[in-house]
Amino acid sequence: MSFAELGLSDKVQQAVAAAGYTEPTPIQAQAIPHVLSRRDVLGIAQTGTGKTAAFTLPMLTLLESGRARARMPRTLILEPTRELAAQVEDNFDKYGINHRLSVALLIGGMSFGDQDAKITRGVDVLIATPGRLLDHFERGKLLLTGVELLVIDEADRMLDMGFIPDIERIVKLVPFTRQTLFFSATMPPEIQRLADAFLHNPVKVEVARAASTASTITQRLVATGREDYEKRETLRELIRNATDLQNAIVFCNRKRDVAVLHRSLQNHGFAAVALHGDMDQHARMAALDSFRTGEMPILVASDVAARGLDIPAVSHVFNYDIPHHAEDYVHRIGRTGRAGRSGQSFTLVSPGEEKSLAAIEKLIGQPVEWQGPTLAERPQSEGSSRRRSGRGEDRSRGRKVKVRSSDRGRGRAEEPREEAPVARAAQPPREERQPPREEQQSRRPRQERNERSSDRGYQGRSRRDEDTDEPVIGLGDHVPAFLMRPVTAKKAK
Repeated sequence: MSFAELGLSDKVQQAVAAAGYTEPTPIQAQAIPHVLSRRDVLGIAQTGTGKTAAFTLPMLTLLESGRARARMPRTLILEPTRELAAQVEDNFDKYGINHRLSVALLIGGMSFGDQDAKITRGVDVLIATPGRLLDHFERGKLLLTGVELLVIDEADRMLDMGFIPDIERIVKLVPFTRQTLFFSATMPPEIQRLADAFLHNPVKVEVARAASTASTITQRLVATGREDYEKRETLRELIRNATDLQNAIVFCNRKRDVAVLHRSLQNHGFAAVALHGDMDQHARMAALDSFRTGEMPILVASDVAARGLDIPAVSHVFNYDIPHHAEDYVHRIGRTGRAGRSGQSFTLVSPGEEKSLAAIEKLIGQPVEWQGPTLAERPQSEGSSRRRSGRGEDRSRGRKVKVRSSDRGRGRAEEPREEAPVARAAQPPREERQPPREEQQSRRPRQERNERSSDRGYQGRSRRDEDTDEPVIGLGDHVPAFLMRPVTAKKAK
C-alpha cells in the first residue's frame, strides 16, 4: 500500500515523497482513512511505529479548506512533555511545506508574550502541554470554542504525570461536536475509562499487542551490586564492551541520579550529555540536538526522554535503574530498534529488585535473558560490606549508622589493620596513653554510668516521664554542686 491509496491530498503526498517515505506503517495505513472520514479514532501501538504522522498527515489534508480566526485555534494537539510537543511541530514543518498553515507551540520555558502574539493572529494548529494551555486560557488570551479536531497523544504518559484532571477540564472547554483522536502505547483500565468518556463511537486501531516490545530489540539483563559505584562501574564496562555502539540512551529513575551519572561518565572520558525535567527549555533542546547530530553519543536522561522522541538511529539503551512502572520499560527500550532497525537494550538489576523485574516480564509476556551470571549466581561483592569509618557511615545497605569513637582508627575485627613495627615501638606505654577522663566517661555503658550516679546520691531525682504522687518543688532532693560552693564576700574599701 502506498500513501496515494490513503486519500491524502496531492500537497501532502508530495511532502511525504520529498521526505523519503514511500509506504505507510501499519498504524498509518489503518488510522489515516478513518481520520479523513471524520471518525473518532482510538489508536494503540508501541513506540516507534509512526503514530505522529498517523494524525499529522490527515490533519494537513483536512486543514486545506477554511481559515484561522484570532484566539480561536482550529485544531488542538495535547502532548505530555515539551520535547514531544516540539517534535510534533517539526512534523508539521516537514510535511506542511506546501501549505500555508500557522502553527503555534504553547510549552513551558518560553515567553508568554511571543505565544500570545501568535494566538492573537490566529492559528490553524495549536500544539500545547496541558499546564501552559490552561495558563493562557485563564489569562483570557485563548478561546477553545472553535476547535474542530482534538488530539490526545501519549495518553498513558499523561496518566503517569498526573495530567488527567487537566485533560478532563480541557475536554469540557472544546465543542461537543469535535473529532477526537486518542493515541496510547498501553491501555490500562484508567485510560480505557477516559477513552470511553472522550470518544464517540470510535474506531479502534491496534497494530500490536498493548505493552509489547519490538522483535528487533535484543533484550538482556545484567546483575550488579546495589551500591552506586558498583552500578556505575558495571555500566561503564557495558558501554566499553558493547558491539556496534553508535549512540546510546541511559535511563535513570531520578533527576539527581541523572546529574551524578552524567558527571561520572564525563570524568571517565565518555562524551555524554544530560536531559531531565529540571533543566530549562533551551538546555534541554541543546542536549537533544547534540545527541541527534552525534556530537554527544551518550544521553543520560530521566523518563522525560522515554516517550515518543523521534531519534531513529539509537543503537543501544541502558536501564541504569529498573523503572518504577513496568510500562515505562516498554517505552524506554522502544527508543531503539525503530523503523525496522535492530537495537540492543541492557537493564542493570540489583539485589532487592526481583519484584520489579517480575512485573516487567509479566507485562511483556516473555522472560528476559541474562548476560553473564544471574542475580542469584553473582557472588557477594566485598565492597557491599565495607564501612567508611571516616564519615561515620555504613554504605552496605544505603543507610547511615553511628560509629563509636573507640572504633575509629582501629579497623574492624574482620579486617585488622597491620601496623609497622617502628610505629609500635614508638608508642608510649599503655599507662601514658590513657584517654582523658571525659572521654573515658563517654565510653562507659549507659547502665554503668546510671549505677555510679545512683551511688553518688542522685537516686532521689525523678525523671520527667515518671508519674510521682507529690509534686517536685524547686530542684527536688538534688542540689547542684555550684550552689554548695562557699561564698566569699569582698571587703569594703
